[in-house]
Amino acid sequence: MPQASMQLGPIGIWSLQLETCPAAQAQEVASELEQLGFGALWFGEAAGREAFTHAGLLLAGTKRIVIATGIANIYARDPVAMAAAQKTLAEAYPGRFLLGLGVSHVPLVEQLRGHRYEKPISTMRAYLDAMDRAPFNAVPPSSKPVRVLAALGPKMLQLAAERADGAHPYNVNPEHTAQARQTLGKGPYLCPEQAVILEKDPAKAREIGRAFLGFYLGLPNYTNNFLRLGFREEDFKNGGSDRLIDAIIAWGDLDAIRKRIRAHHSAGADHVCIQVLTADAKAIPRPQWRELASALLRS
Repeated sequence: MPQASMQLGPIGIWSLQLETCPAAQAQEVASELEQLGFGALWFGEAAGREAFTHAGLLLAGTKRIVIATGIANIYARDPVAMAAAQKTLAEAYPGRFLLGLGVSHVPLVEQLRGHRYEKPISTMRAYLDAMDRAPFNAVPPSSKPVRVLAALGPKMLQLAAERADGAHPYNVNPEHTAQARQTLGKGPYLCPEQAVILEKDPAKAREIGRAFLGFYLGLPNYTNNFLRLGFREEDFKNGGSDRLIDAIIAWGDLDAIRKRIRAHHSAGADHVCIQVLTADAKAIPRPQWRELASALLRS
């Protein structure tokens, strides 16, 4: 698939917290992240704001920063709607909307949305086929829109290399990034998410980490990937072992965070999106974002 081009920059922000504030405040926060120098702002889609209206709000409130879905759930809309929404935002905001697509997880598809969760690879392949065939009788974007796939395992990473512009792995370590780059080859974007905690006390940091990771340890897509990375079933108990927490979540001072991000880049990442975790999961971590920007983007 021909490679699309986008100026993501080396570091972005991944945030769940923009769901917790009114739209106008979310726009204001996004504008500050842009001013701080982050290249992209990523967010997910579950039971909160719909991905494309959320992206449209953030794009309207900013001028340069890339707004990225991490990810838009393919079970939330049919391929024609997905393709049309992508092209609409790509035309309105050239070079600033990145569509991350994913198959999500069984509970979020079957229990939340009432759909049947199908085999991930064949389902995604058929969905991309349908997107590529979809008509769009409106003003097209001036350049090819960018799409990446939420990919953890080798088969989805290979599909990302073949049918998308790259991959957006979530809950991964630099070792996974190295494996993903090997599978993707040169050229496709590799944009891993990296959770970080600015806390030097090991017990406090791991407590925050377990509160975050515990939910994901109930989802087989993630636990299967951790097993591929060499972890064991016992690492998934009680919110995650110290070994798992320390590998997947970067915690400590700014030097520790910087070291982990550099490890991802050295392993082949083009862009690392940082998700800041704090003791209050709903609080917008603006002080931490400012501190990270000063240390990572201006040093």
